[in-house]
Amino acid sequence: MTDRDAIEDALTKVPAITLGFWIIKILATTLGETGGDTVTMSWLGETTDHPVPYGYLIGTAIFGAILVALVIAQIRARAFNPWLYWATIIASTTCGTTLADFADRSLGIGYPGGSLLLLACVLISLFAWWRTLGTVDVNSVAGPREEMFYWITITFSQTLGTALGDWSADPLSEGGWGLGYSGGALVFGAGLAVLALLYFSTKVSRVFLFWAAFILTRPLGATVGDWFDKPVAKGGLELSRPLASLVLVVVIFALILILPQRPGRHEFAAQRA
Repeated sequence: MTDRDAIEDALTKVPAITLGFWIIKILATTLGETGGDTVTMSWLGETTDHPVPYGYLIGTAIFGAILVALVIAQIRARAFNPWLYWATIIASTTCGTTLADFADRSLGIGYPGGSLLLLACVLISLFAWWRTLGTVDVNSVAGPREEMFYWITITFSQTLGTALGDWSADPLSEGGWGLGYSGGALVFGAGLAVLALLYFSTKVSRVFLFWAAFILTRPLGATVGDWFDKPVAKGGLELSRPLASLVLVVVIFALILILPQRPGRHEFAAQRA
């Protein structure tokens, strides 16, 4: 193996976990909420008096097809591509939004049932990944099998995060925690702050902290996205969903250009080299 081959093999096809990564991730999850709601609630009318039949299912099918196409492109790519990666993340979070709404509302299992079902999916995916490859560290995501497990787990975690965000924000009379959108955002933001404190002050597993933070950023984005577009009477700002989504797309595009985008380092390959 040449030195050049060793360097290429030591790089993953996902970005290095930096502060910039988390900033873009939170914005992408917020876009997932406003974008998913734009299709199912605004265009397909799920929250109006004249909804299109199976609107949440139709929205899930649309975003699911886009997600599958992008995951295939991501797996076939020979190296880390930030535009392709973040497009796939956005597709997973919009699909997660519509899928969680379908599970919670159309299936009639409510937020507790939907959250428990999706938590089980995340844990099963992580367990299958670990049993197959021996690790769930994102620094190992350098080949097709690792990427497949990565994107399946990502999508389930995005969906779980949406369900948790909605559950926390909805009033007690509707089966929620009664925190409201701003209250939910504060709670999940505080949870992320605790994880950051553990990261910098303890030796708690970095793999555990990553996945915990990855899941928590999704309900944070969900509550912030809902705060933007939900009616004032329900604690939101009642902004246009399509407009909010467009603004988020522009901001994310700018940050990908401005913030350093580099692949993570595959520690195991680096050691072999």
